[in-house]
Amino acid sequence: MTTAPTERRSARRVARAVLMGGLTLVVVAVPTDIIDTPFFSREIPVRWWEYPVVAATVALTITWFALQGPAPDSRMSRRPLGGVLLTVFAVGCPVCNKLVLVALGTSGALGLWAPLQPFLALISLGLLTAAVVQRRRQSTCAIPATQPAATRQ
Repeated sequence: MTTAPTERRSARRVARAVLMGGLTLVVVAVPTDIIDTPFFSREIPVRWWEYPVVAATVALTITWFALQGPAPDSRMSRRPLGGVLLTVFAVGCPVCNKLVLVALGTSGALGLWAPLQPFLALISLGLLTAAVVQRRRQSTCAIPATQPAATRQ
């Protein structure tokens, strides 16, 4: 019994999605020290909301890659990348970020940047959710809006 080509493509797409989700987890959680490693450390302990933000980022990344859609153009593929990059800034230690320290100093990092980070997390998750919704709408599996309602199932 052979596997149909569409089933193989679907399995490859799911495998790629899981791989990209794992890569996203490593890229976001290791440098921000949410996953503790000897390579990175943080001065401020991980806050409770950072774990669900990282989990949602990984889940949305997996979903985006798992959806069958047209070949992404440069504009379409920027939104998920922007969302993941913004997540890194949102969940990172406020005083470990050298850019924030140079711009605001330690007191500014704790007094100005740290309170903004949950909002950055919401924006990043919003970008990722919008990317998933857009990809789903452009999916080759989606029912075209021009199709008569009687033929939809």
